[in-house]
Amino acid sequence: MPIYEYQAVNKGRACPKCREVFEILQSIRERPLSKCPECGKEVRKVISWCHSAVTETSDAALGVERQIKDYEQAGMWSHAAELADKHSEKTKDKALKMRALENYKKAGYDADSLAKHVKSDND
Repeated sequence: MPIYEYQAVNKGRACPKCREVFEILQSIRERPLSKCPECGKEVRKVISWCHSAVTETSDAALGVERQIKDYEQAGMWSHAAELADKHSEKTKDKALKMRALENYKKAGYDADSLAKHVKSDND
């Protein structure tokens, strides 16, 4: 069942519940509220911002993720690092960039040169 938001039409005459936006769990088939369930004053449905997002990962991105994981499990740190680094550049994924840097470290790359690499990306 969806959650709908309501607010008093006249905030000056409203109770504490309907003076601010309040939520009600309702079936899609139910009529919208016209009165506050606590004080009986007139309310209206509020168009609300969506507070969550659904993201879908492409098959190509999932394939890259699987390949990176396979390289990591095989101890092929430089391969995993390079693939993660290239993919993070395309997608602007900072978490993947950090994963690439960790894999570079595990592959034996110099930590100081890696730090410069990160700094130049943030400038």
